[in-house]
This record gives sequence, structure tokens and C-alpha cells, in this order.
Amino acid sequence: MIVEIDEKSGFCYGVIRAIETTENELEHSKYLFSLGEIVHNDIEVDRLEKIGLHTIDHNKIADISGQKMIIRAHGEPPSTYQIAKENNIEVIDCTCPVVLKLQERIKQSYEGIKAINGQLIIFGKRGHAEVNGLIGQVDGDAIVIEKLDEIEQINFERPVYLFAQTTKSMEEFEILRHTILRRMRQALGTERVPFESHNSICRQVANRKPHLEDFSRKHDVIIFVSGRQSSNGKILFHACKSVNERTYFVEHPEELKSEWFVNCCSVGVCGATSTPKWLMEDVANEVKRMNS
Repeated sequence: MIVEIDEKSGFCYGVIRAIETTENELEHSKYLFSLGEIVHNDIEVDRLEKIGLHTIDHNKIADISGQKMIIRAHGEPPSTYQIAKENNIEVIDCTCPVVLKLQERIKQSYEGIKAINGQLIIFGKRGHAEVNGLIGQVDGDAIVIEKLDEIEQINFERPVYLFAQTTKSMEEFEILRHTILRRMRQALGTERVPFESHNSICRQVANRKPHLEDFSRKHDVIIFVSGRQSSNGKILFHACKSVNERTYFVEHPEELKSEWFVNCCSVGVCGATSTPKWLMEDVANEVKRMNS
């Protein structure tokens, strides 16, 4: 049986940077605190916790006064930095450069949006760390749209500025953009009000979808490795599944089932931007062992 690991799967740049920074810090420090899970992958988090990383939530920030705290790739709202400063916490900022640029764009656009009584729309997962960081740039004055059927929150007679969480689906963003524009034209007739669409989806993430679709067509079976909390993982898994029905989602090698590989000559192993390469290698090795 041929077992191939997709060479383009695994950590994106922002996650690589956060993980490497964490490992470097722990070479010199006994403890390092992460505000939220450093990556949406329980197995990788467990590995880092064994070498000294401690995950905390926002309610615990005041309890680590005087310590070091890492801001993960998802980013944080300005209020988090202020709380850290008040508690004498050294912040190690690993916000992904793509997310940081989006935060700045939203913050800069906000003044102009409010000057014309406009609405800031963020296409993203409600409650997601990145989205919380984005709406925090404007003190919460934004409308978060997760699905197309939530667009009734928008007043189509007022200006709209549309942004997207960096890991959302490009296709879903385009559908949302066209739908909002159509509804605005229906509501306004010949009158026109400003509509700005900012496709802020990370190209490194977006480009993985067509690549994984091609990769999935090459193999009889696809094993997609990802943490179940990864938004990006859910999107990419469904991309694989859409072209190869024999696509299976696993979080760790123990979840593999022998019946998946009946009448199978080739297996492709791939994963999300939050999936470590070593974990995909472990899964591939287990597939080989089960079918040897």
C-alpha cells in the first residue's frame, strides 16, 4: 500500500512562529503562560504543556502577575494588552502578521464607517479568538455573520463595510458578498450607498483548498488529521470529502479503523494549518502498520 503525506499540509506561518517562539522561551524559562490554546490541536498542546507551557483563560490573567504570557496567532483585542500592563505581565506577542494587518485595517476604517452611519460586518465564527480580537478593535461595534441566513441583522439601506476572518472559506465569502450587494440594490432601487468588500482571507490558507482537492483525487482513501476545534480543519476536511467520499477525520492515530482500508491501494494523509507534521507522520506510520 502507498501511503503519502501531503507536503503542503501542516502549520501555517503564523502557527509555526507561535510554536517556535514558545519552544525558544521555554528553553530559558521554567514557566510560560498561553492565553488560550496556542493551537487548536490537543495533542500538540499536550506536548508543549509537558515542557512548561500553561494555558489560561481571560479570567486568570490577573493571577499571573509578573509572569510572561504569550499571545497566540489568533490575536487579542486592545483590552487584553491593557489588563496585562496593569498586572505587570510581560507579553510575548505572536499575533499572525496577516491577522495583525486585518486588525489595523478594521481599526483604521472604523472612523470613516461611522462618519457615514455605516455598518462594519465581519464574516466569521462568533466567539472565535480571532473574531473577538477583530471586534475588540472597534469596542464591539460590529455585526458578526457566521452563515448566510444571518444577514437579516444588516440594514441594507445603510453603508456596509465587509471583512472576513482570515481562515474562512473563500467561496462562502463570495456568496455572502454577492448576496449583500443584491439585497442592497433591491432595498435602494436606483439610489446607491457605499459598499466596500475587503477579502481578508489568508491566501496561504485559501490556496490549500484547491491543492487538497487535487491531492484527495489521487488516493483511494484520505485520512485528514486535525483538532476538532479547528475552524480551518473543518473547512479543509469538507474540501477533501467533497471530491473523495472515503475521507476520514481523525485527531490521533488511535482513531484509525481497519475497515477504512478495505480494497485500498493508496492512502493520502493530510491536515489543517493547526496540525503538526510529526502527528501526520505518526498517523501515516500507523496506517502502514495496520496494513502491513
